[in-house]
Amino acid sequence: MEVALLLGTGIMTIVFALFYLKSRLSAAAKPLFIYSLLSLALFLVLFFYNLDVYKEEIKEAVSPVRKEDRQEIVLEEKTASESTKDEVKEEVEISKKVLDAPLISQLPELPRGCEVTSLAMLLADAGVKADKMQLAKEVKKDPTPMTSQNGKTHFGNPHAGFVGDMYSFDKPGYGVYNEPIFELAERYLPGKVENMTGESFDSVLNKIKEDKPVWIIINATFNVLGADEFKDWDTPTGPVSITYREHSVLVTGFDEEYIYFNDPLTGLKNNKSNKSNFIAAWEQMGKQAISTK
Repeated sequence: MEVALLLGTGIMTIVFALFYLKSRLSAAAKPLFIYSLLSLALFLVLFFYNLDVYKEEIKEAVSPVRKEDRQEIVLEEKTASESTKDEVKEEVEISKKVLDAPLISQLPELPRGCEVTSLAMLLADAGVKADKMQLAKEVKKDPTPMTSQNGKTHFGNPHAGFVGDMYSFDKPGYGVYNEPIFELAERYLPGKVENMTGESFDSVLNKIKEDKPVWIIINATFNVLGADEFKDWDTPTGPVSITYREHSVLVTGFDEEYIYFNDPLTGLKNNKSNKSNFIAAWEQMGKQAISTK
């Protein structure tokens, strides 16, 4: 409508101007001149009005980027934005994860059997039924008796096998570390067990993200121990530093503040401990960790 008025006004201006030029010596010249000016003014008003109303369309018409191209750019930007949101969502989803792994108590049969009981939980989660008492019987042992010579304790090496008595506190005993546990796990899951000992705790977290719990060695306080909590033993395979607070649990989850675990000693499923303290205590015990592939 506005464009039609603009064209009509332009034509009227031209017509009045032509009549004025032909009749400028006659009495009708003055009115024609006035009509021409008024028509021109109206034309200019309508011209600038239409220019403002249709400025976006005009810009698109003269722009080097076609409308179709602009739509493609908007679509690409939207897709990129949605992709970024998906990535952020994925990060949020894995900032906390807690698994529903089987819980098995070491008590009352195995007062010192936290390592084989945690292994029983790991195997059960993988679909392998392995009784803790059978694992206690099968795990490799270091038969070295506890003796004292020149103020030094001589006992077995937990890296070589279970040290001492697992079934009672009435007899000397300690525990067992990752090597014999890994060897025993391989009997039940040949080629499907991974010893991650020595790796960073990120390896443990990555296993949890893959829905696989992790057997570890830590201490029963889940905090870094002081130097006075450790003792040095002489063993047939060399000296070893031990703490009687040594413990084993099955790590089952994490979030920004806590590590979650099944504790065979307390019988608590998905118990939790401060994340930084837990990791530091685990590192102090040699970064020992075993999981399934």
